[in-house]
Amino acid sequence: MSEAWDSMALRATKVVIAPILGLFVAVSAAETAGAADRDAARAAYPVVQDARLGGDEKQTRFIADISQKVELRAFTLADPYRVVVDMPQVTFRLPPKAGETGRGLVKAYRYGLIMQGGSRIVLDLAGPARIEKAFVLDAVEGQPARIVLDLVATDRESFLHTLSEVKAAKPPEAARKPDPPKPEAAIKADPRPVIVLDPGHGGIDYGTRAPSGESEKSLVLDFALLLRAQLEKTGKYRVVMTRADDTFVPLAERVQIARTHQAALFISIHADALKKSDGEATGATIYTLSDTASDAEAAHLAEAENRADVIAGIDLSSEPSDVANILIDFAQRETKTFSLHFAKTLASELKSVARLHKHPLKSAGFKVLKAPDVPSVLIELGYVSNQQDLKQLTSGAWRTRTVATTVAAIDKFFATRLAGTSGGAN
Repeated sequence: MSEAWDSMALRATKVVIAPILGLFVAVSAAETAGAADRDAARAAYPVVQDARLGGDEKQTRFIADISQKVELRAFTLADPYRVVVDMPQVTFRLPPKAGETGRGLVKAYRYGLIMQGGSRIVLDLAGPARIEKAFVLDAVEGQPARIVLDLVATDRESFLHTLSEVKAAKPPEAARKPDPPKPEAAIKADPRPVIVLDPGHGGIDYGTRAPSGESEKSLVLDFALLLRAQLEKTGKYRVVMTRADDTFVPLAERVQIARTHQAALFISIHADALKKSDGEATGATIYTLSDTASDAEAAHLAEAENRADVIAGIDLSSEPSDVANILIDFAQRETKTFSLHFAKTLASELKSVARLHKHPLKSAGFKVLKAPDVPSVLIELGYVSNQQDLKQLTSGAWRTRTVATTVAAIDKFFATRLAGTSGGAN
């Protein structure tokens, strides 16, 4: 461990938290300015303003009205059956519950940003179907341009045959981003520990939704951006975000970001929505990685979160096995110890400012926590399905207090870790 880290550890023993009111005012101004910039940027993109389904179980048509004509690419994916429509970046202005119910061959559909410069619509199918037509009509006689997708029922064998033809025609690296270079020079020049913040979901993947309409992807991004600002303000850390806007990031890429930057800590931030049972579906929970879930609720949550790539319509068939299932070896045992140490430290600090789950420390097989050399935790800030939790999650004052306490827990974690302590929180 470098002398710079040892020096940082000594400084970290004394936690300094700025006055909460001053923080709240500064953050509110920054959020307002950022929102204005994002609104201005979205105004420059074509707008999808209506969508509808027609037809039956044999033939179904999907139509979306759009302010101007765009190019599109449509293809199918299996297990589950899906149709994916990719297009340049657009702004979706559809009703809040658009796509939650389907018709004919389409059970439901979702939409959103899949990457900077690209948007996607994913239609969940009731069964195998082929794309008969996929095109965009020009605007004419006062009517907007229209995206049109015609689907026809087929059998599984024909569906898979068509799927294999599409894969054969696709260039092997057409949709793969080049691996980012390892920031070795930056690491040598700046020995401060790297913290990777991972706001869950994003873009086409909304995560959970509150009955009143708030989406998990927005709530956790707001929290992560504020946490980044306060961590950077300490001057002790370098902070990397897996996403800093409403963009979808695949699970494997989130893990790779942490490994590429040689992160000293990875924090994935979420907000759950479960049916209330036994009075336990409320409060914050901190998860660490385990092959065996600590309880049925943890197992259910991990299964749901691990489907994020499928929800976004990503074909996982070509993923290397070491990304989908990283082997837990001797090196990861130490990593898991550090992860549990931070989880305990965070839970101890948060109990004074936030409502905690009855069992705040849990474990499950979250894919996003599987970096073998990066201490990693997943924080469920609360349940958007619980009115009391949702009130806190949408409160600027609560967010500011909780972020300040999280920073204090991070300071304490690095102070004890660098001093050679690997036990739990005091």
